[in-house]
Amino acid sequence: MRVLPRLFALFACLVLAAGCANVPEESQPVAVPQQELGQPVNPDVPQPAKDLDALTVVRDFVRASAQPISNNAAARMYLDDGAGKAWTPGKVITIIDDVFATVPATGADTTANPNEVNVVLRGTGLGTLREDGAFISLRTPVELKLLVRRQSDGQWRITNPPPNLVMPYSDFTANYVRVQAFFFAQDSNTVVPDLRYVAGKPQTGLAGRVVGLLLAGPSTSLVGAVRNLLPEDANTEGNVTTAPDGALVVPLTGVADQTADVRRLIAAQIVLSLQSVTANRVRLLSDGAPLVDGHEDWVPSDLPSYTALASPSADQPGLVTVNGRVRSLGDGSLISGPAGQGSGYQVASAAQSIDGRQLAIVEYADGRQRLRVGQFGKDAAAVDLAGATMTRPTWRPTATADGSGEVWTVVDGQTVVRALRTPDGSWVPQVVNADEILQVGPISVLRLSRDGARAAVVAGGQLLVASVVRAQDSVTLRAPRILQGGTLGGVVDVDWLSQDALVAATTMPSQPVVKIPIDGLRLDPFNISNLTLPVHAITAAPGRSIVVADDGGLWTASDVGEVWRPHPHSFGGNASPFYPG
Repeated sequence: MRVLPRLFALFACLVLAAGCANVPEESQPVAVPQQELGQPVNPDVPQPAKDLDALTVVRDFVRASAQPISNNAAARMYLDDGAGKAWTPGKVITIIDDVFATVPATGADTTANPNEVNVVLRGTGLGTLREDGAFISLRTPVELKLLVRRQSDGQWRITNPPPNLVMPYSDFTANYVRVQAFFFAQDSNTVVPDLRYVAGKPQTGLAGRVVGLLLAGPSTSLVGAVRNLLPEDANTEGNVTTAPDGALVVPLTGVADQTADVRRLIAAQIVLSLQSVTANRVRLLSDGAPLVDGHEDWVPSDLPSYTALASPSADQPGLVTVNGRVRSLGDGSLISGPAGQGSGYQVASAAQSIDGRQLAIVEYADGRQRLRVGQFGKDAAAVDLAGATMTRPTWRPTATADGSGEVWTVVDGQTVVRALRTPDGSWVPQVVNADEILQVGPISVLRLSRDGARAAVVAGGQLLVASVVRAQDSVTLRAPRILQGGTLGGVVDVDWLSQDALVAATTMPSQPVVKIPIDGLRLDPFNISNLTLPVHAITAAPGRSIVVADDGGLWTASDVGEVWRPHPHSFGGNASPFYPG
């Protein structure tokens, strides 16, 4: 009879110890043990419904795999005791389409044991989430074979969970948060967003997970294309927490020896990266003192613009090439100089620098195409570069006083070339290494992002994004990724809607104009009302209406779902519009 008092005393001690423990906001993942009767220790973990059949157990397990809290405790509830304790899924996550099948195995994969069922999951993989939190678009078939066994209590449970997590798209987006981790362009203080995904729960640790992304550096595909001002030995002194006055406290270490200018740039990286997950003031500390002298708490409005070099000014309305001449999108008039007045060049395509001061054109000359570059409205010097075809030029901005930057084009679909301005004002072509992209197919369109860190490319009718990696004597288009491969095809033109989103024109009747993030996780078709298919050209820029060209002329819209409106100026069916960049 003395057993119950002893058990009560033991329980009281355990409760007291748990209440006094200093529980961190983030803890290392550990397997969730189960009691002898198969019930979980943590009452907050959702339980599988009773008497589920083996096929439903597999479906629900895959959906529960999207819940990362407590080391995927919700998914472990669908495993038998041994598998639940031993399962250590890898860091790579496969995301599949919401429509997938779970069916009993057939043939040699069947089992004669009435208490076991081999279940096959078949679905379409949309891509993978890497360990660095970056999504890589890759459409491919996915098949899993899972053995489901009836337990002593009559419930079916999985005995061989997959080595990596697999989850449907909608469950992934419900449990993971997309954030922009900001880094800097290689040769300017223009910020470059790096799309990443972090677990949305627990909410208290969300800001800390974003700061952790910055400390770890850019995603693998952006390494070499951007700068991280946070030094390698930078860290946080404890957790990112909320102070009693509501400020979000980021206690940095390892940054005190940075210059005042660098510390201000570090502040910009952190504040801009956190703006999507908190509206609180951000208190930036370095070894307990303000990171920036005299400025302890920050909100995004405290920061200067770090995208000025990557955004066309409001006084640049855009241009359009039509019938061999260049006109203004603003008032429809011919621009001044040979490119507009027709006195010198038969223009095939053109591109205006972001500051509007320069114009690059591809002209028809002697049965071939040739590149020219010069001041807007003036004669353009011929570059020693010609071919049977050349893609529409695209500008890479720089922070130089003359804003000259670089002009890129692709010759005959095979050779990516950048033209650099020399001290005497001439332009010299240099070949860019694009070997990885050319494996996909010939290049028909190349548009540099206006921050200069990425390139959107149409190769073999597919849309790709690659990083622009610059070494001392060379430039490489590295880590190209096909966006929505197998779904998006027949791409004929593309432009940068923002630093992290593209719009593309295609020959696909069902989706002639689409919007797509640079990681390709989703695809949003535009309304097709009023368009006369096919659409053959498109242009976009931050804060501007999207302009497309079809056989009837130009049309504009501001976002997905809007009906296309006629452009104020009708240029006919062979017009090709373009904003600066």
